[in-house]
Order: sequence, then structure tokens, then C-alpha cells
Amino acid sequence: MRKDCASGSRSKTDIAFWKRRIFKPVYRRGDGTRVQAANYAVEISFRARRIKWSLDTPNREAAAARAKEIYLFLQANGWEAAFARYRPKEAPKPKVSDITVGEFLREVRTTSRLSSRTFTDYAEALRRIVSEIARIPSSNRKFDRFGGGHDQWIGAISAIKLNELTPEAIERWKREYLRRAQSDPISQRSARVSANSYLHRAKCLFGKQILKHLCVALPDPLPFSSVEFEKRPSLKYHSNFDVRLLVAQARAELAEAGKVELFKIFVLAAMCGLRRREIDLLPWTAFRWNEGILRIEATELFQPKSEESTADLPLDPELVSLFRGYYARAKSEFVIQSDLAPNVRASYLHYRCGRLFAELCRWLRARGVKTIRPLHTLRKEFGSLINRTHGIHAASRALRHAEIGITSAIYDSRVRTTSGLVYLLTEQQSPNVFPLSAAG
Repeated sequence: MRKDCASGSRSKTDIAFWKRRIFKPVYRRGDGTRVQAANYAVEISFRARRIKWSLDTPNREAAAARAKEIYLFLQANGWEAAFARYRPKEAPKPKVSDITVGEFLREVRTTSRLSSRTFTDYAEALRRIVSEIARIPSSNRKFDRFGGGHDQWIGAISAIKLNELTPEAIERWKREYLRRAQSDPISQRSARVSANSYLHRAKCLFGKQILKHLCVALPDPLPFSSVEFEKRPSLKYHSNFDVRLLVAQARAELAEAGKVELFKIFVLAAMCGLRRREIDLLPWTAFRWNEGILRIEATELFQPKSEESTADLPLDPELVSLFRGYYARAKSEFVIQSDLAPNVRASYLHYRCGRLFAELCRWLRARGVKTIRPLHTLRKEFGSLINRTHGIHAASRALRHAEIGITSAIYDSRVRTTSGLVYLLTEQQSPNVFPLSAAG
């Protein structure tokens, strides 16, 4: 039975609805013989258009389920997307030269499972590379999200054809990027790290798990297919300041000077190893006072960096007492008090404590922590102290790294082992050990 399936009946979400509407088409052979098709089909009407869909199965249950799936997808995405997904040979595909960077990014955002924050991070890296390849003028107006400057900059990049982003053009961009850096070793190292970061994040947009869901034609070869990364510089962390002196300065110049929020941030980074976003959205409920732990877990406003980032962090009794005192005077649900509210829908990396982070970073640089990210350096120093005292495995657990290889790339193992046989080379040997001449 063939019935119009475009009505608004709620039963269209039921398999039973589609079981009554699927059928096996009948067609005539050249000799006039009527033959019934082996597979089921269904006719679906949507937005004044009626199409017959082969369901590619002789099984009634499976056919009804596929009919329902096609209809719901069509209702949510429209005819063009439905053809691209279920009848790709008939789907109109734009020419490669017609696909722009903006169209590609919109397609990735629609079809991929990337989180909003991850997509934004990858897209920003791609736009940076494209803007410099295409010589799009850059100014501070590109950061103007309210006056239109940012939208204009994005629009200019989005209009660039994706096939202009050839592997050769990207290689030239990388060489120019490195050439612009100062010639001293530190600047060159920083440039190589940054170039690799841009390339890695942008290339992720062309990963297999993303491309398999796209319904657009892409350049061949893909933009980053043959681009080589720069040799990865050593990531080993070497402390260049006295953390004990820094703690004393923080206590005197921050805690006792009334800058309590800055001091709390300092302690959470240097003595608990928390990341910036973990500090920013840390609720008071994370403290388990009686158990002496700080629980890092997902909340309505916060998603941990990875599954390994979720953990119960042990706290020294002194830290429990310190923050319990702050909690007694708290005026916010968050550990760090700020005038800004969380903005979980922001497409950019938003920190409610952004101004406090910036102020603490200035303070840290003035006290000898002269790194690009002084606040993150406190977390590295925390890991270094754990590693020095308890070893690389303990440091990896304390930092909540996904795998120990990440920790090993940053810290040298502090465990030093020897054979223990050196006493045999001395004149005074243990009476319980055989002489070297008797060994055998």
C-alpha cells in the first residue's frame, strides 16, 4: 500500500507506521512479463516533492527501520543532504573549485562529533594558515567581535577556495613563518613549536573520522597530505626559579595583602596541579572536607579534558584547613570569585576569571617565572616536585596525564639505579660474599 508519508502524524516515529507503507515494486521486463522486485521500497513526500526510495533489503523489519531513518534524516536535513547520504550517486556535488574554506568548515561543524571548543580551536588554526597564504590583511580589528571587525576577517577567509590550500602552498607558509622568527635559538625553537601546533590542529579537520561523514568533494591531494612537521623540540621541563621562595612571596604579597583570589589561584596551580579551566570553573562542592580530597569531575558547566583528568586529588591537611576557612566566607558557588558569569556557549575560550589570571601572570613574571604561560608553569613545577620525590609514575598520576609517555616527555626520571656490585671492587668485602676468583 502506497500512502503519502508527509503528514505530521506522530506515528512516523514508529516502525509499525512504515511497515504498512513499504512495498515491493513491480516492473515489466522487455517481453512484457510482470516481475516483483526482491527488495522493499517506500515513497516519501516532503516539501511538495515525492520520491521513491529503494530500501536495499528483502527483510520487512529492516526495510521499515530504514524507511523511518530516511524520513527522519530528510525532515531534519533536507533533500540535498538526504540524497548525499542515501543516494550519493544521484546527489549533486559541487565542483572542487567551488568549495570554499567557509563551506568546508560549515560542513565539518554540521557532520562531525567535535565539541564546539575543539572545532573552534582547529578552525582558528586553519584560518590563521589560510589568511597568511592568501595575504589577507591582519589587524587588531579581527578581534573586534562586537563592532564587525571579526566577522569581516572571517568572511574574507571563508571566501577563499579550498583548492588554493595546496600542500606546496602550506610548505611555503611554514618556511615563511619560521623565517619571520628572530634568529636566536629560543625564538627559533618557539617558532617551530608554534608552526607544528598550527599544522597539527588544522590537519585534524581532514582526519578520516571527519572526512567519512562529509557530503562534499574535496581537493585531491588533500591540503595537508604531504606537509612535513618540523622536528619536535625537547619538551623537558627545567625549573628556573625557587618555588619555595615563590610560595613565601605569594603568602606575603597576595594572601596577606588582601589579594585572596590571586592567592587561591596560585595555590590550586602550584600545590594541586590544576589546569586553568579546572580552576576557572571549580565549585566549592569539589572539596570533600572530611575525606581530605579535591574531586575533579564533570559538572553542568565543566567537562574534564579527558577521562583520565577526572580524579580525586589528595590534599594536605594544611590545604584543607586553608580552603575551609575561605569557604566559610564564600559569596559564590565557585572557589574563585569573579564578577563574570560562566559562558558555556561561547565559541571561543572564555574564562570567567580571565582578568585574575592575567594579573597573576604579571605578578609571576615579575617574580622570576619568565615563561609564555606562567600559570601553567606552576602546574609543571608541581609535577616536577612529585617526580623528584616519588618518581615518574606518581607524577603522571598526580598530573592526570592520559598516558605516562606524556609525562616522560616533560620530566626526566628521578630514579637512579646501579648494579650494587661496586663493593666487590673495594679491599673490604662483605664476609658473606665469595671472592671474585671463586665466582663461577
